[in-house]
Amino acid sequence: MLTVDFNELKLQSGDVVLDAGCGTGRHLRGLAGIPGVKYFGIDRKQEDLDKASASLNEIPGVEADNCQIQKADIRQLPFADAFFDCVICSEVLEHIPDHEQAVGELVRVLKPEGLLVISVPRYFPERICWLLSRAYRNEEGGHVRIYKKDKILNMLKSYGFKCWKINHKHALHVPYWWIKCMVGHKNEENLLVKYYKIFLEWDIMKKPFWVRRLEEFLNPLMGKSIVFYFRKG
Repeated sequence: MLTVDFNELKLQSGDVVLDAGCGTGRHLRGLAGIPGVKYFGIDRKQEDLDKASASLNEIPGVEADNCQIQKADIRQLPFADAFFDCVICSEVLEHIPDHEQAVGELVRVLKPEGLLVISVPRYFPERICWLLSRAYRNEEGGHVRIYKKDKILNMLKSYGFKCWKINHKHALHVPYWWIKCMVGHKNEENLLVKYYKIFLEWDIMKKPFWVRRLEEFLNPLMGKSIVFYFRKG
């Protein structure tokens, strides 16, 4: 399930890309399909990095030399200034108390005219989750803030970035999280949670036409994630 639209980025052979907070590697797997692109993934959780490496190894034809995965903190990236042509930071900043330090690092390692893609939970669906469940909003390592659109735009504008596209993704995941917040956000035994999860997994694997069109229609109204595409000025 990709949040970033790689077609918008128009990455070319030789480009160097960072997925900052790569988790188990969903966007790394997308980058693996772009010929000649070199990509790096960093995360603080070694368990997630191990899963990311294992999943990449299962993809036929992946060039090991083009991929590097390592444990690192987004607030102190182990890369030189202006190292990357593109930086992706998807569903990460909402977890970080000192998010401005993290953004400063993303800016530092990006080349002039480079592309920066940031996604965070959208305000309205996330606010409902917080209202429905105290445990959800107080979970250790969970979301420490809810972003309004202007907060991200103004933060990157202060660094001289220009936003050239905003879109919304994953509308069909919103009811799933609302249900979980109502019945207990870690309650996987509830029948509504179980069957909705089966539906989402089926959709991810099969990509049925009518479900994909339905989500595209709903995304502007209730997409779970808001995705910003910036260029470094």
